[in-house]
Amino acid sequence: MNTSVRLSLSSLRTHKRRFAGTFFAVFLGVAFLAGTLVMGDTLRASFDSMFGEATSGTDAVVRSAEAITTPGEAQGVRRPVGTDLLRTIEQVPGVAAAVPNIQGAGQLVGADGKPVGGQGPPTLAGNWITDPQLNPYRLAEGRAPARSGEVVVNRGAAKKGGLTIGDTTTLRTPDPVEVTVVGLATFGGADGMAQVTFTGMTRSDAEKYLTARPGEAATIQVRADPGVSQSALVDRLTPVLPKGDEAITGQESAQENTDMVSSQFLTIFTTFLLVFSGVALLVATFSIHNTFAIIVAQRTRENALLRALGASRRQVTASTLVEASVVAVTASLAGLAGGIGIAAALQALFPAIGFPFPEGDLVIKTLSMVLPLVVGFVVCLGSALLPAVRAGRTAPLAALRETAVDAAGASRARAVTGTALAAVAVATALVGVLVAPSVWPAGIGALLALVAFVVLGPVASSAAVRVLGSPLGRLRGVTGSLARRNALRSPKRTAATASALMIGVAVVSLFTVFGASLKATMDQTVSRSFAGDVAVSTPSFGAGGSGLSPRLAPAVQRLPEVDTAVGLGRGVAEVDGKGRALTVTDPAALARTFDLGTVSGSLRDLGTDGIAITRKEADRMGLVPGDTARLTFTDARTQNFTVRAVYGRSELAGDYVITRAAWAPHRTQDSDTLVAVSFKDGVSADAGKAAVQKVADRYGSPQVQTREEYAQSSAGGIDMMLTLVYALLALAVLIALLGIANTLTLAVHERTRELGLLRAVGQTRPQLRAMVRWESVLVASFGTAGGLGLGAFLGWVLVKASDGARDSAFAFAIPPAQLVVVALVGLAAGALAGLRPARRAARLDVLRAIAAE
Repeated sequence: MNTSVRLSLSSLRTHKRRFAGTFFAVFLGVAFLAGTLVMGDTLRASFDSMFGEATSGTDAVVRSAEAITTPGEAQGVRRPVGTDLLRTIEQVPGVAAAVPNIQGAGQLVGADGKPVGGQGPPTLAGNWITDPQLNPYRLAEGRAPARSGEVVVNRGAAKKGGLTIGDTTTLRTPDPVEVTVVGLATFGGADGMAQVTFTGMTRSDAEKYLTARPGEAATIQVRADPGVSQSALVDRLTPVLPKGDEAITGQESAQENTDMVSSQFLTIFTTFLLVFSGVALLVATFSIHNTFAIIVAQRTRENALLRALGASRRQVTASTLVEASVVAVTASLAGLAGGIGIAAALQALFPAIGFPFPEGDLVIKTLSMVLPLVVGFVVCLGSALLPAVRAGRTAPLAALRETAVDAAGASRARAVTGTALAAVAVATALVGVLVAPSVWPAGIGALLALVAFVVLGPVASSAAVRVLGSPLGRLRGVTGSLARRNALRSPKRTAATASALMIGVAVVSLFTVFGASLKATMDQTVSRSFAGDVAVSTPSFGAGGSGLSPRLAPAVQRLPEVDTAVGLGRGVAEVDGKGRALTVTDPAALARTFDLGTVSGSLRDLGTDGIAITRKEADRMGLVPGDTARLTFTDARTQNFTVRAVYGRSELAGDYVITRAAWAPHRTQDSDTLVAVSFKDGVSADAGKAAVQKVADRYGSPQVQTREEYAQSSAGGIDMMLTLVYALLALAVLIALLGIANTLTLAVHERTRELGLLRAVGQTRPQLRAMVRWESVLVASFGTAGGLGLGAFLGWVLVKASDGARDSAFAFAIPPAQLVVVALVGLAAGALAGLRPARRAARLDVLRAIAAE
C-alpha cells in the first residue's frame, strides 16, 4: 500500500465524522436512482408476465390492419372487424376455436354512488368470453353472466367500488345500464390490469351497448389445435382474411399491450422519477464539493508539511482523491442497498393506495445496479476533484503560516465571467421566448442561467448577506452581528453552501409558477371561450371515464329553463393523410355557446359533407372556405368534405368540427365529452343548475358545474402533480440541509479557537448557539432568495416558450401565497440545519478550545 493511500485511510479513520454529510448526500442520491430503476424493471417484468399469462391461450388475433393515431396518443384507433368472419376462420385448418372480443368504454358506479376509476386509467367493458383459454380474465368467484343485465367485474374494481356478488349498480356505456354483479375476475393472476377496470357482459348486451351496430367486434381471438404454432396459424389465416384485416400472433399482441403500458405509463413515470434523481444528485454535488473544499482549507498546514517532507503535488492530490473514492464507494454501495429497500417499500405501499404493484421478488438487473454505482462514484469524485487539485498546489512554506480561512471567490474575474454568462443566458432565453417561441433555446438559456447563478454566487453572497443580515444587529445585538460577519467571512463557501438549497428551491418555485400558470390559462380559456352557464363533463385528467350519453344534450335542451344545450363528441379521422381528432356536434348551437373568435364562412350549413377548421390548421394546409379536405375514417371509407367555415379559437371546440349526421356512418361507440348549457334570460344560476342536474341524474349522474367550477375541476390534475413534485423534491431539500449542517459543523471545527475566545470573554452558551443558528439561517436565506428568483425566471421562460405549441397564449401567473410558503420552508430548513452544529459549538471546552491549533 503506497504512502498516499495510507495517509488517506488514516485521515478517514481519524476524521470520519467530517465526511458524514458527504456520505449521506451520495447515499440518498444513489438510493433514489437505484430504487427508481429497480421499480421500473420490476413493473416491466410484471406486466410482461401478466400479459403473457392472461393471453397464453390466444394463438392469433384478427383485427383491422390500419390504425389512426392522433397527436399526443400512443395507441391508434382501429375500425371493428365483422363477426361474420368467425365462420370463415373456424374452417381454417388448425383452428380449434375463435371468439369475438367486443370492447368499449364502460364505467361502473360504486356502492357509494360515485364512479369507479376514470381519473386516468381506462374503464373498459366487453363481452365475457366463455372459452376460458381465450378469455384474458379468469373467473375467481361467482359465475359467468348468462342473462341480460348480468356482469362479471374485475376484483380490483369491485373492491374499489365496494361491490360484491349479488349487488345491483349502474354501468355507464355511456347510457346508464342497470347491471347485477354475478362474478369477480382476475387478470394474469392480479385483481386487475393496473388500475384499469373491466366489466364483462353477455355478447348480446355488449353488441347493444358498446357497438354502433350488431355484428362488429374489436378483434377476434383464435386458438390453435395442438401442435400448430402461432406463426403457422397466422400464415394459414392471412389468405382468407378480407382486405384491410390482418392476423398477428398472440405473443405479438401481448407485446403490443406491454409496450402500450410502458409508453403510456412506465416510461413517463420512471423518467419523471429519474429527473428528480438527477436534481438530487446535482444538489449533492454542491454539498460534496463544499465539504472537500473546507477540509482542504483546514488541512493547509498539514498538506504543506507533507510537501516540506518531500511529498509531491501528485501524492497530495491523490491522497484527497483516495478519500473521496473511499467515501464514494461505501456510500454508493450503501445507496444500492437503500434503493432496493425503497423499491421493496413501494412494492408494499402501492397496493395500499390502489395501485397493484406486483407481488413476489423484485427484479434487479445488472444495469440497475451498475449505473447508480458509477453515477455515485463519478459525482463524488468529480465534486472532490477541484479541491484535490487545490490541495496539491499547497506550497511547502504554508506550513510556517497560520491556517487561513478560504476567503476567495468574490474576484473581479468571477464577476465579469458571471455577468457575461448571465447576459448570454438571458439573451438565449429571450430568443426562445419572444423571437421564435421554442422550448429548446429557452431550455439552453435556462441552463446557462443556472450556471451563471453558480458562478456569480460568491460575488452576490457578500451583498446579499449584508442586506439580509442587516436587521440581525438590531434584533439580536452582538450575537446577530457576529453571525452576519461569519457568513460574510468566506463568500465562496457561503455561496457553495447556499447553492445546494438554491437549486432545490428553484425547481420547487419553477413547478409552482408553472402550475399556477396552467391554472390561470385554464381559467382564461374557460372565461374567454365558454359562453355557457353550466357544463356537464367527464373527467378531464387522463383518458378514463365512459363519456356522456349523446341523448343527454337533447334532453337538457327540452327544459324550459334552457336556451341552448350542445354536446361535444369526439371522433378520429385522417385529414389529408394526418391523424386528427374531430369534434362531433351541432355547429350552430356550438357557436351560440362558445366564443369561436372570428368566423369566415358559415357554421350553419355544414350538413353531411361540410367541415369547419381553425384558422391555424387552415393556414397550415393552405385551405379557405370553399376548398376541399379529404377525410379517411377508421372504417377505411374516404370522403371529400367542403371547408364551409374557418374559425379563430379552438381552445375548447377543437381544430376540426363536423356534424353528428356526418359522423354517424363511421361511428363506433358514441359519446360526448362535454355538454355546454346556456340558460334563458331571467333564469337564476341555482335554479338552472338544479334543473339540469335532475336530467343528468337519469343519465348516470354526471356532475353539473358552473363555469368557475368547470375551470377548477379541469385544472384538478395540476394540484395532484404539484403534490407529487413537492414530495419528490423533499429529497433534494434534505440533501441541501445535510450540506448546510455539514458545512457549519466543519466551520465550527475550523473556528474552535475563535469560539473558545468568545466564550472566554463572556459569550454564553445560548448566545453561541444562537450565533451559529442565525448564520445557518442567513445562508439558507441567501439560497432561498436566489432559488425563488431563479425559479420564477425559469417558470416565465417555460410558460412563454410553450406558446409556440399552442394557438393561444399561456397566462403567466405568480402565486404569491405558495411562494411565501416556499420561502418560509427554506428559512425553517436553515434554522433546522443549524441545530446540530450549534449544539456542538456550545459543548466546546473553553480551555481546550483556546489551546487548539
